[in-house]
Order: sequence, then C-alpha cells, then structure tokens
Amino acid sequence: MAAGSAALLLSLLGALGLSDPGPLEDVVIERYYIPKVCLREAQMGDFIRYHYNGTFKDGKKFDSSYDRGATVAGVVGVGRLITGMDRGLQGMCVNERRHLIVPPHLGYGSIGVAGLIPPDATLYFDVVMLDIWNKDDKLQITTLAKPEHCNRTVENSDFVRYHYNGTLLDGTPFDSSYSKDSTYDTYVGTGWLIKGMDQGLLGMCAGEKRSIIIPPFLAYGEKGYGTVIPPQASLVFSVLLVDFHNPKDGVSLEHLEVPASCRRRAVTGDFVRYHYNGTLMDGTLFDSSYSRNQTYNTYIGKGYIIPGMDQGLQGVCIGERRRVVVPPHLAYGENGVGNKIPGSAVLIFDVHIIDFHNPDDPVEIETVHRPEGCNVTAHDRDFIRYHYNCSLLDGTRLFSSHDYEKPQEVTLGANKVIEGLNTGLLGMCVGERRVLIVPPHLGHGENGARGVPGSAVLRFEVELISLEEGVPEGYLFIWHGDPPENLFEQMDLNKDGQIPADEFSTFIKTQVAEGKGRLMPSSDPEKVIADMFGNQDRNQDGRITAEELKLKSDEDREKVHEEL
Repeated sequence: MAAGSAALLLSLLGALGLSDPGPLEDVVIERYYIPKVCLREAQMGDFIRYHYNGTFKDGKKFDSSYDRGATVAGVVGVGRLITGMDRGLQGMCVNERRHLIVPPHLGYGSIGVAGLIPPDATLYFDVVMLDIWNKDDKLQITTLAKPEHCNRTVENSDFVRYHYNGTLLDGTPFDSSYSKDSTYDTYVGTGWLIKGMDQGLLGMCAGEKRSIIIPPFLAYGEKGYGTVIPPQASLVFSVLLVDFHNPKDGVSLEHLEVPASCRRRAVTGDFVRYHYNGTLMDGTLFDSSYSRNQTYNTYIGKGYIIPGMDQGLQGVCIGERRRVVVPPHLAYGENGVGNKIPGSAVLIFDVHIIDFHNPDDPVEIETVHRPEGCNVTAHDRDFIRYHYNCSLLDGTRLFSSHDYEKPQEVTLGANKVIEGLNTGLLGMCVGERRVLIVPPHLGHGENGARGVPGSAVLRFEVELISLEEGVPEGYLFIWHGDPPENLFEQMDLNKDGQIPADEFSTFIKTQVAEGKGRLMPSSDPEKVIADMFGNQDRNQDGRITAEELKLKSDEDREKVHEEL
C-alpha cells in the first residue's frame, strides 16, 4: 500500500508541476518525514492516534486537532473515517508526517459539510502519526541491560523500588521518577499499578533495565490520565529496578569465606568486632567502617543493631567474610535514614569478622610444648623472664619481646601486666610454650591502649625463659628460717650503735649468699636492698637505729605497713 502510494505520489506531483491534471482519482500521499526507525506501520483495523491540520487548496483552514487541543483517535480502514483519510493513514509509522490531498469523492463529495466544507471540495491534510495499537497487542518488553548475577527475580506480591522515564509512543515525556529524585515504590501484582506495569516488572532482576511498551487497554484506556496522558495512549516506560523484596523475606546470608578452622561461632550475648561495607541493592555505598579505619563493635542478639544484622551475625567465625542481605522491615523500614538510606531499601552488608568474645570468657590457654620433668612452675610473686609475640586475632602483629635485646621481665601478681597475660603465665615451667587468647575484659578493655584497639581480643605466643621464686606480697626479703635473735647487733658491723646503708647492704647480701634468706626477685637487687633500707630508715637521716629497726611480722601486728 505504501509503495503504491509513493509511486502514485511521484506521478501525480510531477503532473501537478506541469499542468492541472483535472480531478484526482485517488488520494495523493506525500511522506515528507519518515523516522529512521519504524517498528510498526498502521494497518487496517489498527487503532491510531494522530494530529492534523485540514485546509483547502487556497490554504484556508477548515479544521485542526491542534486548535482543539486534543488528538484524534480511531480505527483505521474500517469506514469510520472519510475514505481518503482511511487510505492516507494506512502504512504510517509513529512520528511519520504526511501531506494528504483528498479528492471530493473520497472526502465529503457533492454534499460537503454545511457551513464548513463546500460541495466538491478537495481537502488538504497535514498529518503526524502519534500512536498505533491493536486489540490483539501484547506487552512489549525489551531487556536493555541485565546484571551478570541474578539470584532472584520479581514475583507477584513483591515490593519494588524502581526509577523510570515515561513517554508516549511518539517520545513525548509525561513523567519521570528521576525528576523527583526519588524511586517509585510499590507492590507488584496487587492492583496498585496499571496492569501493563504489573506484568512488565515480573521477572526483573535488581539492577536490570527494561523498555516496556504498554497498549492503552493495559494502561489508562479511553479515559487517559489528567492532561499528560491522552485517551487511548500507548505508554513507553524505561525502567531501572533498584531493589525489591517480599514482606515475608528473612535475612539472606552468603558465606564468602569461612576459615578452615572455626572452633567457635558467635551467639547471642557475644561482643563482635567487624569491618563492613554497606551498600544498597544497586551497589550504591551508604556506609563503610573501612573509611573510618575503625571496626564496628557491638553485642549481637541484644537489640543494639538493626534486627537483620542481629540475625545475620549469628554463627559467624573469627576471620569469616559474610554477605548479609537485609530486607527493609528488618532494617530501617519505610522511612529510611537521612539521605543515605532511602525508605523501604534492601541493605547489603559485606562483613569481615575481626574477633568476638563473651563478657564471661576466661583466658584460653593452649600448651604448645611442655618439657619433661616439669616440677617447678610459676606462681604469683615469682619473678620470671619470658618471650612473647602479641597479635590481634586477624593476625595483625602488635608487639614482640624479640624486638628487644632481652626477654620481658615481670613479677607475677604485681599488677605489672594485664590480668589475662598474668593468668596465662601462671603454672608454666621454664622452657614451656603456650598460646593465650585474652578477652578484652582481661586485657585492655573497651578503651584499648597504645597500639591496641578498644575491645580487642589478644593472642599471645609465650615462652618461659627463667623463673625465680618470689616472696609474699608486701615483702622485699624473707628468712628461710628464724631471723637472728639480736638482729640489730649482728647488722651493726662496726658496733657504733647505728647502721648506715653500706653495712645494711653487706649484711643482707651475706644472708642471701649463705642461704639464710632471699630477696624479692628483681632485675636490680641493689634497688630492692635500697628500698628495704629506706623503709627502715624512718627519719630518713641515712642511718638505722635500734628503735627504727623492725621486722615485717612485728610491723603487721602494729598495723604498720613497712617491711624487711
């Protein structure tokens, strides 16, 4: 039909250019604009929508759809239009423009239209085709882009969040979610959307882009919608599905990396330290602990975090990497948070578990090597030398005695090391090696220390190098038997009635050398002796008199906390 019309047009226009050919036998069609892409041509029985200007040969306008502010809609080729228009509109594409010359016998004939079109009038129409559809049409869905991984697609009763641009079939925009800077959020398959969108969204993946062409009977039909969607208009939606969920959804877990050795899994009441990246379903990052260079620390199962994360962190191992997908009813609901998390947004957390503990946890002690014939073990007040490596549970190295020239030295039970390390060193033999896991309440607590994060579980590898038996708390020196009867006289070596520091030091060293007593173990015994002398030199004149010298046992009876 179109090819024949074009051939007729060329012959007729050529003739018109030379002379008046007389009455026309058929409609003259000039296709003066043809779109590059023509997906469909109007055929007999199609429903079409178009604009036109109608004039006489002299250019006088007799009618115009533009002047009425409304397009013309009708079925083509079934006799509802004048014959010339019926023929002239067939074969048109959407957005095609045509000049039609309709002779009287294909127009209003010898009768005309009273007061509007005289008898035997040749009519000139300038037409633009805006829409074409048929009652047998179905939804047209074209996938423009689809994510590589799609584990789930939209089903009826799902709640979806999507962006869209809506146009008429001729490209005229009527609405856009982008202009509102907000997704369109709704349920699918529950009648909240036009039927065509309800159907067109089914089977979509989050992140997928589709073009959906909806015929009027699946859209707003013969009534249209307000001033933006005319009656009987086909609609074209370019849709980007941002995310979706179902109100019945629970938390979804994906185990990205689980350590081969997992001796313990987190349970309600445990305190967990973890890093995370939080994204929306379309990949938009809304938060990250890595950007703050600090783990997120919290109890799980106690309501301190969103319910979805409370559930999603149950059963994690130290070192595990896990993806937690949280539906909005287990996250921030329909209100969202600030400008980062929209209402009804599905959240995806990629988490890395650094460590966890329970406030009731003791120190974990693993003996790696214990020498045979181990009869002497470390107790509180003993002086020990040991090597250690200290790290976080993720392997981050913190401190090591091997970085120094000599082992670490400490008197156990003297509050010189953290409680958990002190506990882990008790009962060791010289040469024994242990691995200690120290929870933060027995380590550096929630505030941490220099180089140690708050609430961090610490791992120590320790080896006992040497052990010296200690003295009871509060003592710097103890006798192995009874002290001398006349202690002051024996200590006053030159018998001048007073004991200076050198005499005191000589006496104490002699007692130690003869095995009659022992000093509190220390890396600096001279300082221990000096402290003993200072305690006895009560007036601090550099000499001890008989009145000043007292045994620790005597002082305890007098409730005086000074020592010998």
